Amino acid sequence: MTCRVGYARVSSSSQSFQSQKQRLEADRCVRVFQEKCSAREGVRREELARCLEFVREGDTLVVTKLDRIARSMRDFVMIVAELQRKNVDLVVLDQGIDTSTSEGRLLFNMLGAFAEFENDLRRERQFEGIQRARSKGVRFGRPQSLSPRDAQELRELRAGTDASI
Repeated sequence: MTCRVGYARVSSSSQSFQSQKQRLEADRCVRVFQEKCSAREGVRREELARCLEFVREGDTLVVTKLDRIARSMRDFVMIVAELQRKNVDLVVLDQGIDTSTSEGRLLFNMLGAFAEFENDLRRERQFEGIQRARSKGVRFGRPQSLSPRDAQELRELRAGTDASI
């Protein structure tokens, strides 16, 4: 038997699941996995892992917004690949994505292409900004721990011996 499974996430303990949970239950989700955790990289989302393990072939995973399930487009694509491997559809209520329909798959792929394009533009702008800053003499990285005088002294010491610094 196939079922609709919901996933709700809030970022902080001061936020509430109430509105997400109501919408997921109104969408006929028989079970809702929920967790309070940040979407930062490196933070393990235990309930999302349980949810992805729970869904079976023919099920539908429902979320209210894309940012509730994924940290980035890359993260989203990886989650969708896992769902596709298990033959589980995905519905994102606010964005109108339903991968069980051809229109939903088209919209999903278009969103992915736009997100990848935006990511490329952001990377180019960042690179250009770094280049401009460097041309103005801005140094990146950790501050030097040696004064110019200490660095010169070490160079002189090294020049006189075979010892490494």
